[in-house]
Amino acid sequence: MTIRGIKKELLSLLLELGKNSHPNEFAALLKEEEGVISELNLLPGTVTGSSSASIFFDMMPLDTHLAGSAHSHPNGVLRPSSADVNFFPRAGKYHLIIGAPYHEDDWKCFTADGEPCELAVVP
Repeated sequence: MTIRGIKKELLSLLLELGKNSHPNEFAALLKEEEGVISELNLLPGTVTGSSSASIFFDMMPLDTHLAGSAHSHPNGVLRPSSADVNFFPRAGKYHLIIGAPYHEDDWKCFTADGEPCELAVVP
């Protein structure tokens, strides 16, 4: 699966989720359709706090369109923690970190090994 972008309206939703969850983190799974990340999935049992968010992996859907994950960093740091890098491979190939203050450019994408990667925003 090659991802070529994320839908602008989904990115806007993720930024709003970060803002509305602040000062706690949020976590969600991302789904793709035809190479574009276009949906999110909030899993039951997700635990959130001011310094972490944990997904209950038993609640993950069996879905061939799972692209990765998105979660927020209320501290605004747009790089993965060691816990993030341990989590990423379990949830797909592409992972977004959304950071405070949750403006249009307050996000970055990373591969499953924690390396930054470019992700276009598409209409």
